[in-house]
Amino acid sequence: MHLHPIETVEDLYNYLYVAIQLEHATIPPYLTALYSIHPGTNLDAYNLIRVVAVEEMLHLTLAANMLNAVGGNPDLTGEGFVPIYPAYLPDGETDFKVGLEKFSMSAIDTFLNIERPAVVDSRNIKRSGLLKISRKNISILPSFKSSAGEELHFHSIGEFYNAIAEGLKKLTKELGEETVFCGDHSRQITAEYYYSGGGEIITVNDLDSALAAIRLISEQGEGYEGGIFDYEGELSHYYRFQQIKLGKYYHKDDKPGHPSGEDLSIDWDAVYPIQSNARMEEYPKDSELYDGAYEFNKFYKKFLKELTVALNGKPEMLLPAVGAMFRIKEMSYQLMRNPFPGKEGITGAPTFQVDSI
Repeated sequence: MHLHPIETVEDLYNYLYVAIQLEHATIPPYLTALYSIHPGTNLDAYNLIRVVAVEEMLHLTLAANMLNAVGGNPDLTGEGFVPIYPAYLPDGETDFKVGLEKFSMSAIDTFLNIERPAVVDSRNIKRSGLLKISRKNISILPSFKSSAGEELHFHSIGEFYNAIAEGLKKLTKELGEETVFCGDHSRQITAEYYYSGGGEIITVNDLDSALAAIRLISEQGEGYEGGIFDYEGELSHYYRFQQIKLGKYYHKDDKPGHPSGEDLSIDWDAVYPIQSNARMEEYPKDSELYDGAYEFNKFYKKFLKELTVALNGKPEMLLPAVGAMFRIKEMSYQLMRNPFPGKEGITGAPTFQVDSI
């Protein structure tokens, strides 16, 4: 299912950088849908999306711990790190794009695509559109050269991480664990510096801890061994979102696709009518909306810089950086409550265009 395995440490750096980029790429879409919900309404859906967004931050941090463990340098500030939405996911899935849109059935369908379980039968991968990752996806790392330079095909995020796991096993066997896991352990984000409801942080210093981090990321997303729960017994992301689509909660003994619990109360109209995939250049330059979007992008760029500092040897900076998420929420609400000039019944939204600042 991972057709072109990792061959070198440089390949591993590239994969883990893309993993960080991938985890981040899901956060703006989740936050946009989350904050488009009118405050105090759709509490079931709001809480489900919020939990997933929090866990994506955990996954990003775990991917950074893995990159630090093998001697790499996490960087969330490079040009192109934040995609221009709508966009394909950085791991190369090409049968759908991820966009910035309001809470809707369309958004939930996209979220289900993001978190979809792996295809077990490799023949099904060939029939599913051959989702790809290529060198062009990681051209922002010019010093790294893949030994194969070939396209890699995955169906899901879980399969992408499985390729990383196999690469780690291969390199550890060939080069030795101490050679592969040569990073400075003081750069790890530990439980002392990371707290959230998204799960326990894992420090990475050897193959076993790296595989544990990969297992947590993969199974929180798509479930454990084909089930609806991860190995810790928590409902996985895919099935959290499926509850919203099907309008029912899962119970412990339910089968995938057949939740038997209580109904979810959903009001699809209790949502700000935001501009989908809004762009700075669409807002009149003399408008409050333009100024608000500019300030949002400037703040978000600063947020990514602070995260990068935290992930590169200053772990004590992580908690203040993550605390900035409250400001991101406030700024999002300000934009989403502001009418879009010239577009009746439409409001503004964050654009996440950090490269334009």
